[in-house]
Formats: sequence, structure tokens, C-alpha cells
Amino acid sequence: MQINENLSTVKGWEIIEHAFIEAHLIAAGSNFLIGNGYLGYRGTFPEWRKDRYVGCFVADTYDNADGKWTELCNVPNALYTLVKVDGEEVTTCGTASPTAGCNSDYCRKLDLKHGILSLENSWIGGSGKQLNIKMEQFASCADRHLIAQRYQIEARQPCRLELYSGIDGSVWDLNGRHLFDYRFEGGKEYLSVQARTGELGTVITVLEGQAVSGCRPLEQEIIQGEETLLRKLSFEMQAGEKLTLEKLMVVYSSNDVPDPGAAAHKSLRAALEKGYDQLKADHRPFWDQIWDQVDLAISGDLYSQAALRFNLYHNIIATPFHSDSLPIGARGLSCQAYQGSAFWDQEIFNLPMYYYTLPDVARNILTYRYKTLDGARKKAEDLGCEGAFYAWVSGKTGAELCPSFFFTDVLSGRKIRNHFNDWQIHISPDIVYAIWSYYRASGDWDFIDRYGAEIIFEVARFLYSFAYFKKDKNRYEIIRVLGPDEYHENVDNNAFTNYQACFSLTTALDIYERLQQENPARLKELSGRLNLTEDDYSCWAEMAGLIYLPEPDPESGIIEQFRDYFKLEDLYPASLQERLIDKNEYWGWPNGVAVHTQVAKQADVLQLLAMHDFFPRQVVRKNYDYYEPRCQHGSSLSPAVHAIVAAKAGYTGQAYRYFLRSVLIDLLDTNKAFSGGTFIGGIHTASCGAAWQILVFGFAGMQAAERKITFKPALPEKWREVSFKLVYRAQKLHISMAKASFAVKSAPENSAAVQVQVHGREETLPPGGELLFKGPF
Repeated sequence: MQINENLSTVKGWEIIEHAFIEAHLIAAGSNFLIGNGYLGYRGTFPEWRKDRYVGCFVADTYDNADGKWTELCNVPNALYTLVKVDGEEVTTCGTASPTAGCNSDYCRKLDLKHGILSLENSWIGGSGKQLNIKMEQFASCADRHLIAQRYQIEARQPCRLELYSGIDGSVWDLNGRHLFDYRFEGGKEYLSVQARTGELGTVITVLEGQAVSGCRPLEQEIIQGEETLLRKLSFEMQAGEKLTLEKLMVVYSSNDVPDPGAAAHKSLRAALEKGYDQLKADHRPFWDQIWDQVDLAISGDLYSQAALRFNLYHNIIATPFHSDSLPIGARGLSCQAYQGSAFWDQEIFNLPMYYYTLPDVARNILTYRYKTLDGARKKAEDLGCEGAFYAWVSGKTGAELCPSFFFTDVLSGRKIRNHFNDWQIHISPDIVYAIWSYYRASGDWDFIDRYGAEIIFEVARFLYSFAYFKKDKNRYEIIRVLGPDEYHENVDNNAFTNYQACFSLTTALDIYERLQQENPARLKELSGRLNLTEDDYSCWAEMAGLIYLPEPDPESGIIEQFRDYFKLEDLYPASLQERLIDKNEYWGWPNGVAVHTQVAKQADVLQLLAMHDFFPRQVVRKNYDYYEPRCQHGSSLSPAVHAIVAAKAGYTGQAYRYFLRSVLIDLLDTNKAFSGGTFIGGIHTASCGAAWQILVFGFAGMQAAERKITFKPALPEKWREVSFKLVYRAQKLHISMAKASFAVKSAPENSAAVQVQVHGREETLPPGGELLFKGPF
């Protein structure tokens, strides 16, 4: 099945590239990324260096090199391998050059099922000498500090082959150099480099080990350069002779363990003893277990199936399964863009998949927000507020990492003062929404009791201190904010923000009432520690009752995005684009072309409709009809939201088109790598996570409450059937939906019955039972 002219799939479990295309250099490196949540290794080629965007980005290595951007470190590349045949450099990427021969039979494959990248190629040198090349690599999910690579060469004619393999310490950095004080050492068993970060002095150790088989080297030597440590091995190869190089790369930092060098050596020794094949066998079960829970199987549309799994794969490898102290970065571990940090993307786009498939993983990521609560408190205090105002860009500590000057005006060269870090207050209510969504899905009151209640109370306190009481109208307003549509800053009463704030306040009150009834001692302890009084809870109740919530217009049914939005110039994105002087202009605040128009960067009112079911379908339809043509989709988050809302509105065809637009963002390289002079390339992990939501919340129409789970299925025309698994309140369910039927099975080991409703018909599903609902849907 062709995905486009250069990409294909066979079973929907792989992405196959048939030629390397230079124009997609950055995107291909991200798309063919291997990773495991601790590290991400870009899909580059063994002989490439930093000018080709080679990268291994490691979690919890935050460092600031330029005084502005705190980002993850790119560590030295211990998979570097250069081959020369009779003095000619061999390229494995399929690109011809005067000094590096040419290639044929190129095929690169990303195995989504097991996170393994492979390459097959034939190289022909200028003298006519030919090599058959095979390469395979994976980031181990059995030892998350390990990457394994197998490089196989077959000589087609007799030749002298030189192999340069080791550690390349010259790394690609976006915003200044992070690693200093390189210390190289090594011998027959290993090569190593140790470095320190410039800001915090974090020690990073990278080790390389290798094993050569199939052909005995005639000569061996170690060559050290200023930023490299390589082994040079020389071979005289005969026609048909094969050479296999197995390389292991191990990474540790002093944020992982007190002595990263000792830990890396221990890991490398164990890996060398096992060998490549056993390491791969150890790696595969993790993926089998993950896919057993998260896979969404589509029958009738292999194109959609492959694109969907590609997105799920990248959401998985961006997730720090090993920690409850680290975030899911907005570009995962594919590059340094967006600083390896959490945005609202994490809670609203990445996590919902885990609520209903791997709730323990969701709990870990939400625990990260508890551990960064002090950072949110400090931010609120710094801005003259109380409670917790979470960082828009959050690393390990929760301190605000978002710079005040994010973009550059490409026309004047002047910095643009954006207010993502002080006006985009919806981040805190978004975290409340995520915590409560997790509770509704899992029933995990222990999390609420231990962590969630404190977070939610502190967010409620922040909202009350931030809001403005307008006495003449007897209502609370939230002014000078920035909603999801980032083109329009400094707006009042953004509908999404106000509804999210009200949701947070009522959730805080619900928790307060439950604790008051069921665990007054815990409430007393928490209130005392947070210095909350009955007056505080009363104030939250007052604000929840009096906050201004923009209602649908009685005649049009449209919800105004923010105050006076309808007074802005009304035109569509295509017309607005004609006003650009430079195609790289930033469209938003303070002087971009969209600021004084109704053109939105991304879903805003529709974001509200995607997350809440406050309004009837007719209102959803009217708002979709109004806002959809006015959206520029300048954010990768936007198509997924439009797909979900279109499905809710009953526009299944449009939902399918937006589904494809969303899941193909990275695969087809549709989004720009630079905006306003800032690099924003890399994998769009939020849209990857949202792919699961489009199917489950959109096409399956799933909603979870505390006592039942409901579905309103509507499949795209091309799809015959969709099946997937859910975990709802610790009960395992299997869903199969077709156009004329909807089946729900309960696992035999389940402990409780589940109330299931499909298009208004409600039934009780006992443990081990099955329900079949007849359509058409």
C-alpha cells in the first residue's frame, strides 16, 4: 500500500521509505526516530555528523547555554560508523555524490510493532566496487540506557575496506553548546566519553562497545581527535565475504545515578555478554505488551491503519515510562525544539490514551505535576497571585522555561514579546481537567487523596486570585488572557478559559464535599497545611456560581470566542495570507496579520466542544460550521480537534478528512520547521497522542462518567470495522464496532459489572459477559 510516492506499508505495522529525499532531511530524521522514553535517537545514517541533524536526546539533562533556552542535551553519538572501500567513502543514505559513489536497491523500514529501524542498500563506488549493506538498530526497552545496532557488509568484489567506528562528540545543538570538558578513554573492550553540562555541571557518560564477526581485521588502531574517539579497522575482503559489526551505545547522567560512569560500564558489560540477538529478544516483549493494550485495529483502510500506528508509536516513545518526575515533551525526544518540556499538550493530547489503556502510566505523568507544584506556586507568587499557576513550558522542576521573547519579527529583526508564559492561564485548569478525567476513567481516588486534591485546591485558589469581579454586572470575569488560539493575546473572557476555570472550581468543591463527608481528618490536615479556611471554599463556590460563561447566541447558536471577537474583521485564512510580506512572518500578537481578524491559529471554541459535552449537537454543528473555515491550523494540535468535533457534530466525512490531515502531519512533512525565526521541527507528539482520541472519542463517541461508559459510534465510509481495548474503572473491555453492530466484551478476570450505553440504549455488562448492540450507526 503506497502512502505517497516514496513511502509505503505492507501490513500497517511498518513505514517503508524507498528513497532518501534531501528536502525531507529534518522530518525524516524525526519520523524514523527510535526511542524508549529515556532517550531518542534520530533516524539518521551511521556515517552522518551534526550537519545532518544527528541526535541522541536524553531525558532529564536540562541545560541553558544561551541565557534564554533551557533544553535537553544532545549527547555524543556512539553509533558513528564510516566505511571506506579502496579509499572511497561509502554512503548508506542512497544519495549519490562525486566522492561517495552511488546507491541502488535502497529500502529503509521502521518496524512500528517492535520499535526497530532497518536499512538495506547496495553501494557502487566510482571504481565499480560494490557492497551490499544491511543495518538494524533499536533503543532497548529492557535497558533504557542502551541502543543496539547491527551493521552488515557483503563485498561483491575483492576490496580493501576500512572501518572507522566509535564516538563522535561533535553534536548538533539548537541554542548554544551544552557539553564541555570532554574526557575520552578506551581500549579493546570499550570507548567512552564523559562531559559536563555548562549550566548545572551534570555529568553525562556515553560508552561504546562493539563486536566484529565474519572477517578478521588485518590492522587495528585507535584514533583520537579533538571531539572524536574512533577505532580504525582494516580488512581485505573477498567477493561474497561478509562482515558484521555489532555496536552498543550506553548513556547515563548524574541525574540518573551518582556515578554514571560505573553504571554505564556495568550496563555495557551485561549487554556485551548477551549479544545483539538476545538484546533484541529482551526488547520485544515490552512492545508486545504495550500494543496489546493501545492498538486500534482498522479493517478496510490499510492507509489509515499505518498512519494511525505511526502516531501511536511516537506517542509511546515520547513517554517516560521509567519515571514519575519527568514530562512528555512537545517534540518528545526527537530534537531540542520546545525544550523537551511539557505544555498543555501533555494533559489534553498525550495522556487520554493512557487513562483508558495503561492507567499506571497516566498516574505517573500526573504525579509529575504534583512534584512540580512548588514551581507552579512560585510562578503564581511572582505574578502577584496565590495558589498554583503552572508553567506554560515545564521541565523537571516546574519553573517557567518559556522565554518572554519566543519569536522574531522577520521583517524588522526585532524580538517579539509574547505572553505565553503569563497570560495563557488555562494551563492550570487544563491540569485539573486531566486529573479529573483520569479519575473518571480509573476510579483512582487514592491519587486524588494523595496528590490531586492539593493540586486542584491550589489551582482554585489561583483562579480566584486572578479573576476580576465586575460589580456592576455581579459576575466574575477573567481578563487579559490568551486562549488556545495563540494569535489573539490580551483578550477578555475567552470562552474556553472561563469554562475550564468554572470546571476547576466545581471540581475543587466536589472534592471538598467528598472529603468533608468521608475523610474529614484528611481535609483538616490538607486545609491546615495549605492555610485554607471555610471562607476560601465559600469564595470558590461564589465564583463558580457567578463566573461569566459565554452562552450560544440565541439566534445564531454561536459562542463568541472572546469579548468583541465578532467585531474583528471577518475573513478566511487564504485571503489573509495574501497580506504577508514574508512567508515566514508570525501571524499573531502583537502586530501579525491575524491579530485584528477572526482568523484563529487553532481550535479554540471547538477545543471546548471537543473536551466537554455542555451543549446539544445542534450547537456543536453551528459552531463547527462557523469556526472551521476561519481556522488557519497554524498549530499541529488543530486538525485532531476539528476531527473530534466534526465526529460529534455528525459530519463523519469531514471528521475522516481531518483525521487524515492530523495523522499525516509528520509522515508527509506538512508543517513548517521554522516559525517567526524559531526552529519548531521534530515530531509533533500532541497530534500523535490525539490520534487515539479521534478514533475513541470521535468515531466511537466514547464518554466516561463515574457510573457508566457511553458510546455514539459512527464509522468513516471506508472502514469496515474498528476494534480496541479499554480499561474502565479497573475493568478490561474489548470493543468491536462496525456500521451495523457494536460489541463490548468484558474480560473473565474482571471484578465488577459495567454499565454500557450505546446511542441511548443502556445495558449491564457482567464480568466475562458480552453485549451486542445492533445498528446501523
